[in-house]
Amino acid sequence: MSSRRAVKRIAVVGAGPGGLYLAISLKLRDPSLDVVVHERNRPDDTFGWGVVFSDQTLANLKAGDPETAATIEAAFVHWDDIDVHIHDQTVRSGGHGFAGIGRKRLLTILQDRARSLGVDLRFRSEVGDVRALDADVIIAADGLNSRVRNKTPEVFGVDVDVRPNKYIWLGTTQAFDAFTFAFVQTPHGWIWAHAYQFEPGASTFIVECSEATWRGLGFDGMDQDQTCRAAEALFAGWLGGHALMSNARHLGGSAWLNFSRVACANWRDGKVVLLGDAAHTAHFSIGSGTKLAFEDAIRLARALTEPGELEAGLAAYEAERRVEVLKLQSAARNSTEWFETVERYVDLDPLQFTYSLLTRSQRVSHENLRLRDPVFLTRVERWFADQAGAPLTDDPPAPMFAPLRLRGLTLPNRVVVSPMCMYSAEDGMVNDFHLVHLGGRALGGAGLVFTEMTDVSADARITPGCAGMYRPEHRDAWRRIVDFIHAQGSRIAIQLAHAGRKGSVERPWGPRADQPLEDGWPLIAASAIPWSDEDQTPREMTRADMDRVRDDFVRAAAWADEAGFDMVELHCAHGYLLSSFLTPVSNQRRDACGGSLENRLRFPLEVFAALRAVWPDDKPMSVRLSATDWVDDGLTPEDSVAIARAFADAGCDLIDVSAGQTSEQARPVYGRMYQTPFSDRIRNEAGVATMAVGNIYEPDHVNSILAAGRADLCALARPHLADPNWSLRAAAALGWRGIQPPLQYRAGFAQLARNMERQLQAGPV
Repeated sequence: MSSRRAVKRIAVVGAGPGGLYLAISLKLRDPSLDVVVHERNRPDDTFGWGVVFSDQTLANLKAGDPETAATIEAAFVHWDDIDVHIHDQTVRSGGHGFAGIGRKRLLTILQDRARSLGVDLRFRSEVGDVRALDADVIIAADGLNSRVRNKTPEVFGVDVDVRPNKYIWLGTTQAFDAFTFAFVQTPHGWIWAHAYQFEPGASTFIVECSEATWRGLGFDGMDQDQTCRAAEALFAGWLGGHALMSNARHLGGSAWLNFSRVACANWRDGKVVLLGDAAHTAHFSIGSGTKLAFEDAIRLARALTEPGELEAGLAAYEAERRVEVLKLQSAARNSTEWFETVERYVDLDPLQFTYSLLTRSQRVSHENLRLRDPVFLTRVERWFADQAGAPLTDDPPAPMFAPLRLRGLTLPNRVVVSPMCMYSAEDGMVNDFHLVHLGGRALGGAGLVFTEMTDVSADARITPGCAGMYRPEHRDAWRRIVDFIHAQGSRIAIQLAHAGRKGSVERPWGPRADQPLEDGWPLIAASAIPWSDEDQTPREMTRADMDRVRDDFVRAAAWADEAGFDMVELHCAHGYLLSSFLTPVSNQRRDACGGSLENRLRFPLEVFAALRAVWPDDKPMSVRLSATDWVDDGLTPEDSVAIARAFADAGCDLIDVSAGQTSEQARPVYGRMYQTPFSDRIRNEAGVATMAVGNIYEPDHVNSILAAGRADLCALARPHLADPNWSLRAAAALGWRGIQPPLQYRAGFAQLARNMERQLQAGPV
């Protein structure tokens, strides 16, 4: 295996920013290297307009090559503001720290710097077979449509995801003083522009829309000149009489594109190494393609010049950069999907729409916006509090501390203790453990506390330790807990359920954890399909079974009302009985309750309607759904919206949006707030209030979700297990004194708030 010291000749294919910066970085680290850059185009050929840099990207360049960074910085046009234009309103947010530079100017700077360091730049140099190049290492920096990568895609494990929206890169002499998003409604749908100045008197102007809108507006039949004239008419209000131009004349015909997300399982093949867009792409809406290429170049130059084995160095380059690329691609995916579904958000208030746009990638959060532009964020918080009916003050609460009204119930804040099975009951009877467990979370400031999954019959339980509401004594035991929680100023909801095919198993600890009970009870389900090969096969429910189960739910709901619960939730998620009817992975019935979505909904809706009939009109009801099965041929996003809408039409006030746990074959995609997109879609497409769950663990997560209109409540499970006082701690950290801790705890809360304020003023240690 060769060492990096043996690398003397390096060929770079592609003279874009990444390839040039790699050549510069290599020569700076080792001037003796023979670095040749091959570029098929001429030096002044460029097919983009401007490049956007964040302050962080410039800092990376300064660390890598201060001289080049200084020259680039001198050519920058700086701005801090983002303007969002929609519904004849303009919302401005500041403090974002961007800079623009013309792509041609950037390439000229990099070319000049490379030549000054002795890099051999060969333009109009078409490379037929890269492996024939006289080089120890060959770097493919030839962009999105990399010929090197595409020649052997199977070797690099190329995965290309072509996105549905259409977009086109245009330019204009109009000078925008802020990064501008302009949204225009047409008879054929919405169309919008991303515009920013990159040099005095010159701006990039990207136009984007859905394919349906693109076709409806006739762009599919226009050449580039016609496209420019049509776009000028649509965006005349922002162009001020300036023309739009295309510099992609070499393409002929239309210059509209569909964005391609490129990911490669392998970035190396022998002495050929991928860099930048050849290895990975990030959507233009987060402006990180050049950033990623520069950072690749910096890290790869180190891998090629430090002592040690070359193979190990290249492996370290790929491993380290892959992590950062995955983070950016995840953020880019969020941003891409936001624009692809923008019509979901256009009816939001312009201020909330802007907040949603700014936080779309999840890289910018609520508190990050406070650092960037506290005036803007205070406007958002004041608007949110006003919509919630909170008293108007100069110091509005963060969204998580705004009240929420559901029918006759007003929640003091929007933090929810999620249902969490404790497996600590005896024959369904809750006890002192449950009083302390649930009561402690109410003492900790949560606005709404959910019981664990509470089963409506003895044979509806998961384990012998599950809580129940199937005997009068259960009602009385629950009343004790309800009364205590009410005395703390919190509200409490009961989640009613039937385990179905997931029942009759041991508690999830001990030597036989989750194993079928040796003397268990028989199971029923939508179809005779066991949860796993180890589990008991359930009996397919008959009509008589359905009648009994429905009546069990009704009895439990009536007792829950007598116990004083503020809200009842019907559990239709996670593969339990009612969930097994909804999803095709477990419903293979051939009667009126199987087959189509309408049929699969029939029995769960029947149970819900029966509960609604006995549950008081002034008390809200919620339904927990698994919005996806995480398996092929399972529930689709459209199915989940339709299911939510059906329950809302039946009188449901809130959809508790979870996901998965309906099949052992599920392959979830985890991450921060990973289930929130399902809540977002259901809320904004079905038009029903939602509760988001799933890896939400910081106050910043909660506030970002609520302020963006992605949910109306946020439920936290494990964070509340770790810290019963999560809400009080969040209030102290955010400086919110509107929360009312128990009288006995107020001295401790005041000290916690003072300590956190001192830490904030002192800054990071």
